[in-house]
Amino acid sequence: MSSYTKDILVIDDDIVTRKIITKHLEKNGFDIIQTDKASEALKLLHLNNVDLVLCDIEMEDMDGYEFCNLVRAEEKYKALPFIFVSSRDTMEDKNKALNMGADDYITKPVDVDSLLLKVKSLLKRVEIYKQFSLRQKLEFNIENEKYKVLILDDDPLLQTMIASTLERSGMEPIKAGNATDAMNKVRTLKPDLILSDLMMPDVSGFEFRKMLLDDVYLKEIPFIFLTSIDEESAILEGYDMDIKDFISKAQNPKLIAIKVKNILDTISKERKKSIMELQQVASSVAIEVVPDKAKQIKGYSINQLNIPYKGMPGGDFLDYIQIDENRMVIIVGDVMGKQWGAWFFTFSFIGYLRSAIRVAINSIHNITAGGIMTNVNSAIFKDAKVSEIFSTVTCIIVDNLTNSIQYTGAGDLSVLLYRDKTGEVEQFESSGLLLGVSEDGEYDNIEIKMDKNDELIIFTDGVIDSRNPEGKSFGMNNTIEILKEKTDDNYKFELLKRKFVEYTLNNYDDDVTLVGIKRN
Repeated sequence: MSSYTKDILVIDDDIVTRKIITKHLEKNGFDIIQTDKASEALKLLHLNNVDLVLCDIEMEDMDGYEFCNLVRAEEKYKALPFIFVSSRDTMEDKNKALNMGADDYITKPVDVDSLLLKVKSLLKRVEIYKQFSLRQKLEFNIENEKYKVLILDDDPLLQTMIASTLERSGMEPIKAGNATDAMNKVRTLKPDLILSDLMMPDVSGFEFRKMLLDDVYLKEIPFIFLTSIDEESAILEGYDMDIKDFISKAQNPKLIAIKVKNILDTISKERKKSIMELQQVASSVAIEVVPDKAKQIKGYSINQLNIPYKGMPGGDFLDYIQIDENRMVIIVGDVMGKQWGAWFFTFSFIGYLRSAIRVAINSIHNITAGGIMTNVNSAIFKDAKVSEIFSTVTCIIVDNLTNSIQYTGAGDLSVLLYRDKTGEVEQFESSGLLLGVSEDGEYDNIEIKMDKNDELIIFTDGVIDSRNPEGKSFGMNNTIEILKEKTDDNYKFELLKRKFVEYTLNNYDDDVTLVGIKRN
């Protein structure tokens, strides 16, 4: 974690809980902003650089769910770490919280040690995202798509002329008449380049550029000033703002379009070259982070699906490790991040994890999923380099002698069991923390009895986070309801896979991994 102080916003109308949380967080070096009203919290969020939110659910003026919705509705807060703190302890409440976009859920009375561990681990994950710019810098598609160019100018005639010329040149123009409108369109439409007038009555081009530079997600968008000014001081000030070029308004719109397209083509070629070099590296690596097909064990049928984010190697990993002829370990995990940055972490992490699991299997007399995870966590915690890689992990042991499955998890999602006799779905949740966060991980060992035709479903958050064209997430509740449907499918895995593809139209927000384990 970086050395600067982290600001945490605490919202709770219970003064005792609020004071306890505040006292212990301040004792651990955090700066606290606190309030008892969600409506006031929204104002505080806008006025401060908040790094994490701890929010109660039941409050008088506005409940925590409504507040979370308001926070996630703003683009700049979509990735803000958000933890619910509530006296409610049902699986339904936890699912609702996570479906709304919360990162974690803590029940009252608050266990201070658990709170601190979850806060620190979540903030470390965010630090990794920032350090490697995984959220935006790597989120582009190398397929040929129309370049989107935002044109900001208060002269509608000139704006229309340039837009028409860009469109005839095969680009997609986005018009904005003022800085506020432009900023909204930049956030929602993500243009490939911004072409901005310099002299405007309300907010100048310089001021608009500063607004973009202050936003970590928007500052990397290529920027060109469109101006009639040729003063050297103005030009130097512009280049100090990391712009790509100055283009004179007096130039023919066709020439402006050519310059814009040349700049975008150059950027695109550099990106494609980097991607091709990385792909060559990936193809030459012998180790796989996801096997081509599921490994089988007698008495069970195992199916798997893995779809990397936008077709690029990503952060999900999957492995099968045979203990003996009757038992097999299945590991499903997700290293934080997307695309290549996550893949590099995953590549280094999966080899280490495989070795640690095999060592644990050989050193444990009574092998359990919880025991394996405890040993692996201890090894990772003691390794300074590997402990900086944050990953959620689901560990399963399939045993065909006892017809049972042992399950434990490290910061993972719940696993779901479809009961064939009743048509119901059971949800199992592990309490384990992310690997390497604490030396004493205390990973539980949950035993799941499997009757004939029962099917266990495991998945990473790419499944429930992926959205339909209307922007609604697939969600945990929807996943459960689909598994309950009566169909002719032999495997619930196949039903869920089909419904997922139909819902998302093959457009995913993250790496997707889905595993089905059915007892024959």
